[in-house]
Amino acid sequence: MGQCQCGNSAESKEKYLAPLKKILEGYKKEQKDLIPVLQKAQEEYGYLPEEVIKEIANQLELSLSQVYGVVTFYSQFHLEPRGENIIRVCMGTACHVRGGGKVLEKIKDELGIDDGETSKDLKFTLESVACIGACGLAPVIMVNDDTHGRLTPDSIPEILEKYKN
Repeated sequence: MGQCQCGNSAESKEKYLAPLKKILEGYKKEQKDLIPVLQKAQEEYGYLPEEVIKEIANQLELSLSQVYGVVTFYSQFHLEPRGENIIRVCMGTACHVRGGGKVLEKIKDELGIDDGETSKDLKFTLESVACIGACGLAPVIMVNDDTHGRLTPDSIPEILEKYKN
């Protein structure tokens, strides 16, 4: 799991958790507030570091296992840092038949990461998905909110270059 980037001193930990404390000020200590607090915390930190989850559990008077249960149940929450650019590669039937697997392999080779991983520079996170819903453009990838279709492995380097800067 991702570790707090706050160092070991109490002062730096307090500074690191200051944005979270501000988020928590707007909520009562009720279980129904857990998901909105987690969403705002993830928006602030980019993911849910261990120290943030512990503080949320403490402030909402919930057990750590209750909070982890929610975080690990919903795919919208992430325990590790994610890339600035999220690449989703469609592996649905149409994309698979038209070469989606080769497109995925080319992206993995270009970025040096595997499916479900984030690049060391935090520029890219790679995810294969069951369907993007653009079967007529197969094979398809999405980078953030941009859809790229009718791809070949040779088209991948040019697309990735647009997001590297």
